[in-house]
Amino acid sequence: KTSSELDLRNQADVEEFFSNEKLEIIIDAAAIVGGIWSNNKYSYKFLMDNMLIQNNLIKAAHEHKINKFIFLGSSCIYPKLAPQPLKEKYLLTASLEETNQWYSIAKISGVKLCEAIFTKYKKQFISLMPTNLYGPNDNFDLKTSHVLAAMIRKFHDAKINNNKEVELWGNGSPYREFMHVEDMASAILFVCENKINIPLMNVGSGQELTIKELSKKVKNIVGFEGETLWNKDMPNGTPRKLLDSSFLNKLGWKANIQIDIGISKTYQWYLNNI
Repeated sequence: KTSSELDLRNQADVEEFFSNEKLEIIIDAAAIVGGIWSNNKYSYKFLMDNMLIQNNLIKAAHEHKINKFIFLGSSCIYPKLAPQPLKEKYLLTASLEETNQWYSIAKISGVKLCEAIFTKYKKQFISLMPTNLYGPNDNFDLKTSHVLAAMIRKFHDAKINNNKEVELWGNGSPYREFMHVEDMASAILFVCENKINIPLMNVGSGQELTIKELSKKVKNIVGFEGETLWNKDMPNGTPRKLLDSSFLNKLGWKANIQIDIGISKTYQWYLNNI
């Protein structure tokens, strides 16, 4: 069912859905998401709606005796200035990044709910914390999209409109790790097919670069020949977010899609679907 057919924020509707379906595995990828602008603009919605969605799903899955529940979070659950690379044990050790704290707090509560069920009831309620994801079917809206999709849109629009420049937020210095959604899908499948002995694991590619380096890659792949201007009055966000994915890597999973190939595939999908 789509979100228009089943409102996961409505507990009664979620309960009815679980009662009518024979479910064996739940993969909770449902969330209200966005970049810095939308996190700040819709702080209440980001916190409340995300908690309602995940709480209803986790509660229903537990009460309907689902043994495998995979909860997808985000690397933003970790403290803003945590040591790098980010380890699972750093959760709740310091303050969050202010610009996305609303989404982060919601996701942290979901992680802890799953951990409680994993520990007390010995069920496979596993939380996976992905790094920055991108790929086909991404959100390319300039106000609500994440950084890589927003760059594709901005550089493409500037190219077809023969603009001389593109403006990006911040100064380009923060480091970010990116992973193609096909790699994320393979990680989810891996966790579905194997028994996992810890309730929280990072899922990253290990491919880290600055936002400025990313902008150059996207600009070249799109084929925009103008200038890139950096609006330094706008926030940078967290200085660095590199995940330590060693737990999952040691179990036998690794990401495979290189960033340049992934961006090219994503831009081609965008061209075919705009």
